[in-house]
Amino acid sequence: MSNAEPSTVASDLDWFKSSYSGAEGGQCVEVAAGTATVHIRDSKAVAGPLLTVSRETWAGFIGSASSET
Repeated sequence: MSNAEPSTVASDLDWFKSSYSGAEGGQCVEVAAGTATVHIRDSKAVAGPLLTVSRETWAGFIGSASSET
């Protein structure tokens, strides 16, 4: 896991925000998948820091979160 410099990564990615966030701009994150990593950022601070994890780590997180609902 690492914090990437936003300007070096963010402009080259397609970011996706949860459909649950609505048009009001609530508390939400955006996610973009790279070749070997997944990048996560605050949707209200898109120029802010990124959290970068491996695709395997992200898949484990999603699987764990999905099983909790």
